[in-house]
Amino acid sequence: MATPLDALADEIVDHRFKGLPPDAAGRAVGVLAAERRDLWTGGFTTPVLTLAAEALEHNLAAVQSFADRHGLALAPHGKTTMAPQLFQRQLDLGAWGITVAVPHQARVARAFGVERIFLANEVVDAPALAWLAGELAADPAFRCVTYVDSVAGVALMDEALRAAGAPRPLEVVVELGVSGGRSGVRDEAGAAAVADAVAGTGTLRLAGVAGYEGEIPGADAASVRAWLARLSGLAVAFDRAGRFAGASEIVVSAGGSAWFDVVAEAFGALPELSLPVCRLLRSGAYVSHDHGRYREVTPFNRVPEEGSLRPAFRLWTQVVSRPELGLALVNAGKRDVSYDLGAPEVVEVRDRAGRVRGGGGLAVARLADQHAFVTGAADEVPAVGDWVSLGLSHPCTVFEKWPLIPRVAGDGTVTDYIRTFF
Repeated sequence: MATPLDALADEIVDHRFKGLPPDAAGRAVGVLAAERRDLWTGGFTTPVLTLAAEALEHNLAAVQSFADRHGLALAPHGKTTMAPQLFQRQLDLGAWGITVAVPHQARVARAFGVERIFLANEVVDAPALAWLAGELAADPAFRCVTYVDSVAGVALMDEALRAAGAPRPLEVVVELGVSGGRSGVRDEAGAAAVADAVAGTGTLRLAGVAGYEGEIPGADAASVRAWLARLSGLAVAFDRAGRFAGASEIVVSAGGSAWFDVVAEAFGALPELSLPVCRLLRSGAYVSHDHGRYREVTPFNRVPEEGSLRPAFRLWTQVVSRPELGLALVNAGKRDVSYDLGAPEVVEVRDRAGRVRGGGGLAVARLADQHAFVTGAADEVPAVGDWVSLGLSHPCTVFEKWPLIPRVAGDGTVTDYIRTFF
């Protein structure tokens, strides 16, 4: 029986998907993938974003292996990629489920059959809660765990779920924040008040505690450890007070892509509680890694014996102008690349004869909407028509710009196309 994932191969290639060969218009994605076109000679237009197949698979396996070794359940943050094909690969490798940030993302995950969703936000939107109630009613196997961080939010959730006739309680975790950070209760007294509010409803069930250490202002190992100690202490205090009555396990969750080694250390030190503990890690950016921010902050820099990650993104552009000495303009800009956590990096130059050289000595000086300004010595700047490969920083703002991304093998063969839903 065909699944929604199978149906992605039937989508017709057309003008919506930038970078793909114009002569592929009208073909199904699966048909185009079966042609196994060469990236450089197969009619692709620039700019075109690609995912390196080998690096992608390496990264997926590396973090799942890390989680397995440390007794962590992995719920990768799906908001990074919003790519159901990658969700499924993560689940196939052993992920507990998929994390999302907002109800739209949860709807995408459910549309493609994800049975466990960690919704890392407090949801107070009545139509979204009615949809969640419907999913709980329609599928007894569906499990959703969501944040709560305020008494007011709990009241709104309860009201909406009651109105929707939710058939069973929605599992919630109290979110612990930090002063000056993002959402989440600021202190233990506030957390207890939210837990009390949950206990006063019939529509919500307290399942644990959670938060995100990446929002600690000026986060470093010491401040992350201190915050994780508070999170662990909150779980212990809630358990001793009997607040998890009715739960099947206690969820304790944290972890982006910068501090998962410290999260593993802290969660490994959790004492035995009255119920089994689900130590849930929510890293997301590791999927593609990058040539910037996450290359600098990955925990594998601190613990290289635990694994490694490889940048999987390449944005292939072409030089369209050399108006001055030492300057080449390539045909990709803010519409195509991330730039919130650092400029792109010139990785490689491929001339029209297929000769390849590294990007040393070249830099992206600035970006316009549709151009990147590549600078360097006059005799190093690539020629008009040369292909220039850019490495990018911050995967979350790369994936969102590309609805269909070629997955490319090491020899340049395009083996598949990854569909995103933002």
